[in-house]
Amino acid sequence: MREDFLWVEKYRPKTVEDTILPADLKATFQEFVNTKNVPNLILAGGPGVGKTTVARAMLDEIGADYIIINGSMNGNIDTLRNEIKNYASTISFVGGRKYVILDEADYLNPQSTQPALRNFMEEFSSNCGFILTCNYVNRIITPLHSRCSVVHFKIVNGNKKKLAVQFIKRVEDILKKENVEYDKAVVAEMIMKYLPDWRRVLNELQRYSVTGKIDAGILTSVANANIKDLFKQLKDKNFSGMRKWVVENLDNEPQAIFRQIFDGANDALTPNSIPQLILYLADYQYKAAFVADQEINLVAFLTQVMADCEFKS
Repeated sequence: MREDFLWVEKYRPKTVEDTILPADLKATFQEFVNTKNVPNLILAGGPGVGKTTVARAMLDEIGADYIIINGSMNGNIDTLRNEIKNYASTISFVGGRKYVILDEADYLNPQSTQPALRNFMEEFSSNCGFILTCNYVNRIITPLHSRCSVVHFKIVNGNKKKLAVQFIKRVEDILKKENVEYDKAVVAEMIMKYLPDWRRVLNELQRYSVTGKIDAGILTSVANANIKDLFKQLKDKNFSGMRKWVVENLDNEPQAIFRQIFDGANDALTPNSIPQLILYLADYQYKAAFVADQEINLVAFLTQVMADCEFKS
């Protein structure tokens, strides 16, 4: 698949100024560019918020050589010893420091790969910098924290509306360039549904734009598709996939998620398992009104469903 076929790649911001981030974060990254000095960084935040995009934008703006390695796919110790060591130990063709962007670094083994990375940071500090991105910063070992500046991509309520307005304008521009008719209210609703996962918004809009039109008809389809994906993760006993689904859908009201699971149960579960599911739903729906962390509560509920309920083949 050509990279420019995907909207998330075709319209990826090329400069820090073009990114959609809170003003304080953007100012921090812009200062790194202005001084042409990007330190070792840990960029922490949820999926699709722009961590890799801003890392690439900074390095492109200062004209640095860099490679990108996906920690969840190529994060074994051999990759670190071979690919990263060979790259980090050579001189940059354009001069200055080279960089390694380690995407999803929280998937690197904390007993082997992460400690080895710590040693590489020290050994090649004069020649190579490192930018780590992660969803769960607590999975990054403390020695790496001490060797990096940690930047949290937090979007507080006061910033959400401002960023949503900026992204609506960006999306409308993309849809016009792609000759896709759209209902502005529907686009706004999708953005608020997935905020701040910009990548998810673009992927969903591209998927539903194949008819050449984005209208209210896609909203029901999106909700149904999400629940079908959740049931698939539960059926496959894919705990990581289920947790990722929860993170991507936390912007929905818990009661709405519970209701959609209840409505989809007949299609996904065997008849004997539905009563058990309903008991779990009633229990965790009640708990949702009191718990301090909705993510933990929802993951606990889905873990019990995954373990105890039988799914249709």
